[in-house]
Amino acid sequence: MSDPTVQPVHPSVVAQVDAADVTLSNPRVAVLSLGSNLGNRLETIQGAVDALEDTPGVRVKGVSPVYETDPWGVEPGSQPAYFNAVVVLKTTLPPDSLLERAQAVEEAFDRVRTERWGPRTIDVDIVTYAGIVSDDPRLTLPHPRAHERAFVLVPWHDLDPAAELVGHGPVAALLAGLDRSGVRPRTDLELRLPE
Repeated sequence: MSDPTVQPVHPSVVAQVDAADVTLSNPRVAVLSLGSNLGNRLETIQGAVDALEDTPGVRVKGVSPVYETDPWGVEPGSQPAYFNAVVVLKTTLPPDSLLERAQAVEEAFDRVRTERWGPRTIDVDIVTYAGIVSDDPRLTLPHPRAHERAFVLVPWHDLDPAAELVGHGPVAALLAGLDRSGVRPRTDLELRLPE
């Protein structure tokens, strides 16, 4: 689905971002978690990946496999199942600007925030950003519940088996202590890495 609110990026901007990938002395890598349990879940998540890629200063470098997961923090059966995935990106944006972009993507896909852990068309969370630790209430880094969420850690581990969550340790070790039964691979579905 093409999102009319997301403007295409001029090719020269893309070239500048690609050049920044090479020239940054300390590349900033961010991991974002994407989830959807309303509407066309796969199409919406792909649209969010594409919208992130269309952001000046952002290059999506990896997209995980898709997982279908039970809703977290609510009674079983009270909501439809989620599709979840993780993206790894390089960015020249500071964390607060990346958060603003993530929220703009949610808004473009009609994300409604009426109840905590309520159903949603799309959820775009910054899991970690360049190893930064921050307790800023607007953007806590790393995400304060990522270490206990199999629906974040399983796809992240698939994408990067050596990944570490700052302050918590290797993702593989964190997964060893979590129940993964509600996180089911959807091998019939695939997200495209933007070209």
